[in-house]
Amino acid sequence: MGGENINKEIRANERIRAKEVRLVDVDGKQLGIMPVADALKIAGERGLDLVEVAANVKPPVCRILDFGKYRYQLSKKQSQKKSADIKEIKIRPQITEHDLGLKVKNIRRFLDEGNKAKIMMFFRGREIVRPEFGMKVFEKILGTLTGKFNVEQSPRFEGKNITMILTPK
Repeated sequence: MGGENINKEIRANERIRAKEVRLVDVDGKQLGIMPVADALKIAGERGLDLVEVAANVKPPVCRILDFGKYRYQLSKKQSQKKSADIKEIKIRPQITEHDLGLKVKNIRRFLDEGNKAKIMMFFRGREIVRPEFGMKVFEKILGTLTGKFNVEQSPRFEGKNITMILTPK
């Protein structure tokens, strides 16, 4: 599992190397800058751990929280990040109704699986002169797609292509 990897990256309690830390309470309230020993004492009194959340600042930011719970949330967030792939669908402005229906079906499937869908429209030759045909196809796609999705990137030109990215809600 990836839990061991996260364990080594996060400094908690006695593993914190800094002399002074900026302490943040469980509720998010800042308690100020203090020596690590005092911060550990406060965390121990509350029965929680002192976890370094931002090591790259001076002084490092440490938070009083339950380390096991924090580690679980980080691993959960990491696994969710891995699962959201971008699936590409390639179309042309002269696409037939049937083919468009199949592409929309695939887009819907990708979004239902929790993946992002990147729709790329390629223009060949003189097709680029009439980009409004391509925009009509994108409008049709958005009109036929029902369900919960967000338009992360609205249709925009990139060279001889128009791209749009949809994400699940």
